[in-house]
Amino acid sequence: MKRPEDLRSFRWFGPPTMRGFSHRSRMEQTGYRREDFAGKPVVAIVNTWSEINPCHGHLRERADAVKKGVWQAGGFPVEIPAFSIAETYVKPSPMMYRNLLAMETEENLRSLPIDGAVLMGGCDKTTPGLLMGGISMNLPFIYLPAGPMLRGNWKGQPLGSGTDLWKFWAERCAGTISETEWNEMEGGIARSPGFCMTMGTAATMTALAEALGLTLPGASSIPAVDSHHVGMAIGCGNRIVEMIWEDSKPKDVLTGESFENAITVDMALGGSTNAVIHLIALARRCGLDLRLNRFDEISRKVPVLADIRPSGRFLMEDFYYAGGLRALMAEIRDLLHLDCRTVNGHTLGANLEGACVYNSEVIRTRENALEASGGTAVLYGNLAPCGAVIKTSAASGPLMQHTGPALVFSDYRHLEEQIDREDLEVTPDSVLVLQNAGPLGGPGMPEWGMLPIPGRLLRQGVRDMVRISDARMSGTSYGTCVLHVSPESYAGGPLALVQNGDLISLDVPNRRLDVLVAEEELGARRAAWSHPAPRYRRGYGALYAEHVTQAHEGCDFDFLETGEDTPEPEIH
Repeated sequence: MKRPEDLRSFRWFGPPTMRGFSHRSRMEQTGYRREDFAGKPVVAIVNTWSEINPCHGHLRERADAVKKGVWQAGGFPVEIPAFSIAETYVKPSPMMYRNLLAMETEENLRSLPIDGAVLMGGCDKTTPGLLMGGISMNLPFIYLPAGPMLRGNWKGQPLGSGTDLWKFWAERCAGTISETEWNEMEGGIARSPGFCMTMGTAATMTALAEALGLTLPGASSIPAVDSHHVGMAIGCGNRIVEMIWEDSKPKDVLTGESFENAITVDMALGGSTNAVIHLIALARRCGLDLRLNRFDEISRKVPVLADIRPSGRFLMEDFYYAGGLRALMAEIRDLLHLDCRTVNGHTLGANLEGACVYNSEVIRTRENALEASGGTAVLYGNLAPCGAVIKTSAASGPLMQHTGPALVFSDYRHLEEQIDREDLEVTPDSVLVLQNAGPLGGPGMPEWGMLPIPGRLLRQGVRDMVRISDARMSGTSYGTCVLHVSPESYAGGPLALVQNGDLISLDVPNRRLDVLVAEEELGARRAAWSHPAPRYRRGYGALYAEHVTQAHEGCDFDFLETGEDTPEPEIH
């Protein structure tokens, strides 16, 4: 157990020096007394609340609840704002700014008199960004998930954010619903603060934060506006003070087995394909070499039990009332490493004691699994030498083995210009290919991977096709979409060499993705290929382009991956 003089913040507030005088007097300037903060754990409440991020619209109130818990436990809370990456609004891609949030989080904690933190987020990139920064700084922290919003509603039927947007937009384009009906949906699909209530990236990543042991038990499933969410926030404030005295750090909790637990839970949830990139990045921040093929190895033995959209029928509110993540993990406890430590001081196994499934339609039994094996498959082949992924639980079975001619779009603007042309040479057997949409090409690897079905085919009743890109896809999306093709086309990966009419073979059971073109011809195309012009020549965009890694490596900055610890600041 630490003593008050062992606290990191004591270096600022404790010494009887001129600098100590200065630090204490400035805190007293805000109205606090010396005994309020000196010798007590200083807890940073890193808050991604923003008026432009409706998913986090309630986090200002939750910060007050965390403060209450910190005060109760004898700590001193300070709220610190952090970049709120609003998934809906941030362009060119929220993914481009995940690493910026990670840097901001790490440097906030390093440069200020902080002993530990409660990290508050939930919208897609905020969870991995906050966790990456917190892991690299390696001070005690707890993650507080923002929680999912309430179910949407339209004409008495539940709506799921993202999933039903894509579904009904396709029907709108096909002419099967009216503009009036479409506009009615707009006012009913998002009814409260909180992140998407489907099993999108936000719900997936907060669940995986819990599976990693970085949240209080059950925290990730609570709806944003449920009163239990307030209680959980107070509990985070209580526990972080204890963790600081115990010196319980994230790298004490996170191990290779912790990440295997997270992958296992991801597969049982039918989670977002984005989780693959984020978990690899998080593991590398811990000094762990998590490889893409490990996801596939685990996926093959884990059934999909969460019947949640887009893979299933229900929404996150239903999941919470059915028992939540603790109940789902209890169903697969034999597949988990139960002795892994968690931030509440107990093992994962201890945290699952007493967890029950209350609705076996929402959280299925293994005998009645939604899918016999996990929701994500990893593919390799001459089109993806470093790998690609597909969310099998949200794809069409008949297309899992398919060979068809490529219809190539050189970038997203080209796709938008061409996709609804009546003279587009496309059939249901065509394979739609999008180039230059990866980490560098997007830039920022936008969620363009669910390429739209050509309008002419929609009106003929076609609702799915094989689609391939180096982009990502929203976790709320569905369809037979091959994503994260690596290396990306912008960097000269094989996807850049595909031309209209080339036969492409997708073979998910055998985990293959190939373009059926002779190697000699591909070599000639490679020799004729020229690198596109840089997207950015200054600012953060130029920094991003110079240092971002490829999808199979986690899309982190090469200089932020684990290595030499950054030295503590000197106090002068």
